[in-house]
Amino acid sequence: MTLRTGTLDIELTRARRRAADFAALAKPRVVLMVLLTALVGFYLGSRGAPDYVALLQTLIGVGLAAAGSLALNQFLEREVDSRMERTRLRPLPDGRIEPTEALGFGAAMTVAGLLYLALAVNVLSSLVAAIIVGSYLFVYTPLKRKSAICTVVGSISGALPPVIGWAAARGELGLEAWVLFAILFLWQLPHTLAIGTLYREDYARAGIRVLPVVDPDGRSTGRQIVSNCLALLVVGLLPTLIGLAGAVYFLGAFALGVGLLGCGFALAISRSMANARRLLFASLVYLPVLLGLMALDKVPF
Repeated sequence: MTLRTGTLDIELTRARRRAADFAALAKPRVVLMVLLTALVGFYLGSRGAPDYVALLQTLIGVGLAAAGSLALNQFLEREVDSRMERTRLRPLPDGRIEPTEALGFGAAMTVAGLLYLALAVNVLSSLVAAIIVGSYLFVYTPLKRKSAICTVVGSISGALPPVIGWAAARGELGLEAWVLFAILFLWQLPHTLAIGTLYREDYARAGIRVLPVVDPDGRSTGRQIVSNCLALLVVGLLPTLIGLAGAVYFLGAFALGVGLLGCGFALAISRSMANARRLLFASLVYLPVLLGLMALDKVPF
């Protein structure tokens, strides 16, 4: 009995570790952010009270497609990840999951998510999700080792989740959806450049050509950060100007935009790790607070 119990405990422990490794492939924290932006897009796009069944179906489809895409990204970048300190202990470079397992897991999740959106929600939401998958895996991922423009391309796919939510709620895309896209697009640039600054040596070791790697003196990086923070400050006010959100949101968006711009200026002036961490933290605060304000101060229609 003791031997059987011990064997069972070992098997359960092994199964839990395997499950944790597959969960790590899906990057749950990134998926959570994707789901948050899709949820806000759905809520803002809903006429009257949201259809909560449709919302749940949307989140299921988006979650599956996002998790699968992130797993496939790790499959494609397993060799690059093995060269970086921050990623070398991920399941694939560390050898805890076989590449074929990751490929099958990621492909199954991605296809299931896209099909679920098409069948349970609508074809438009699935089409937007498919554009994200295609651009993320087959344009952004290989471009990271070729050109610093990869950050811009990656920001396009990262800005589309709220558009999925809007498409799921409305069945069509309008100006409001593209304003949400623009906010997410502009937010990602200083956010990603802050990360690139923090891990510049790691990225260089792996041959990833983000702007902080190919810009030795940091001047171009600083200009990009400040210009995009400034653009985000302006574009972040548009939801009120187009009648999507109210005055409370406007004031909050202005304050958040000024704060992020100040952190951007600080990093542009002095490319220190402390300033990069401050900008990264500010960007992580900015987005959920901005989206929360937009949802709370939504103008009924």
